[in-house]
Amino acid sequence: MREGSLDAPTRHPIDWQNPDFLDAEKLDAEMRRQFDICHGCRRCFNLCDSFPRLFDLVDEQEDEIEGVDSATFKSVVDACTLCDMCFLTKCPYVPPHEFNIDFPHLMLRYRAAEKASNGIPFFDKQLTETDRNGKLASGVSGLANWGSKRGNGLTRPVLEAVAGVDKNVELPKYHGKTLQARAKENPPPVNSDAPAHGRQAVIFATCFANYNNPDIGTAALNVLAHNGVETEVVYPGCCGMPQLEQGDIARVAKKAKAIAEAFRPHVDAGKDVIALIPSCALMMKFEWPLIVPDDENVRALAQATFDISEYVMAIANDEGLADGLNPIDGPIALHLACHARAQNMGQKGAEMLRAIPDAKVTVVDRCSGHGGSWGIKKENFGIATKFAKKTIKKLVDAKPSHVCSECPLAGKHLVQGMKTLGGDTPKIEQSTHPIQVLAKAYGF
Repeated sequence: MREGSLDAPTRHPIDWQNPDFLDAEKLDAEMRRQFDICHGCRRCFNLCDSFPRLFDLVDEQEDEIEGVDSATFKSVVDACTLCDMCFLTKCPYVPPHEFNIDFPHLMLRYRAAEKASNGIPFFDKQLTETDRNGKLASGVSGLANWGSKRGNGLTRPVLEAVAGVDKNVELPKYHGKTLQARAKENPPPVNSDAPAHGRQAVIFATCFANYNNPDIGTAALNVLAHNGVETEVVYPGCCGMPQLEQGDIARVAKKAKAIAEAFRPHVDAGKDVIALIPSCALMMKFEWPLIVPDDENVRALAQATFDISEYVMAIANDEGLADGLNPIDGPIALHLACHARAQNMGQKGAEMLRAIPDAKVTVVDRCSGHGGSWGIKKENFGIATKFAKKTIKKLVDAKPSHVCSECPLAGKHLVQGMKTLGGDTPKIEQSTHPIQVLAKAYGF
């Protein structure tokens, strides 16, 4: 075995149904084994707060990892956002290396054991019920958005006190008409003269695009139709990433099986499946097959799934994009989201934006610090802001007219940081998904 392993990383299926997976003694032994290796390496020191916390715990003990109290491991786990960057970009000891380090899935195992012992705190669970919350809030979107607005001195302090959501966090808005409804009411005409005409695809709406930002889906539909792709929107339910963050692997497995079964007729018909949010694409392509490795529907869906930026660039490289792209006003700063990087597909968002004539694109591939529902909590928002500072500085230095991120929550967090930390930053009210900028260049 070569030290550091130059082989491509592989990932083992998550053995979550094995009784040993939740065994406290065996979990503690594995935590100590991997933590000891991480402490000796330290390449991940600047990725997130998990590693500084771990190194401090070990450094404070004369006999290093042996002297660390197991109860203090929770602080390390609580700082992990499951971004996967340590596994995919930093760690020299991931499988097939004999050290077999998989820090994110170790954190997941700890959370699964914690859930089995203590359950999930009530309000933490309610915050991640994205489908239920989306359906309820979309019906009263004006009231919901008023109540969740940052600066609302009546509701936000209550939300912080009751649910632990930091009152200073910019929260996603809700729309009265979902992406599914929009797509059904006003499907764009398919361009039969486009080079890629004949392609067929289904868009997995994702909970965020369906309820919080349908404009992402509308932009994707318009771009794909203009490029000759016959497309429909399908949304059987949330991919389960919020539940994965909480260690509820059984529920993620249930979601994976149900959604994969719903998509199987489309896959069998030869249609491509496109996810609008990178976290959802990551779940469908990589995490689900590790959680339910024997499910044929899940395997078939994983092979058929594309991230939206990845799919547009597949058209560009294979058939060529349809004519009609025009320059847009000003430079673009693209934050390369962690779950886009974790898909091992390259900088597809940047490649897509550079297809726009005369586009000046600056890529920032540092962490936003947000981490989904993790970053909105009162105990985490300060940490999220701290880790975003250098990312924000790079975005500010680009002097952009447009700030993009394939992860809408990361983009929202970074734009909020630019407003508060960016000094003379050009006035940018919100971030956009790269597909929205491409749609604008097409005139949509």
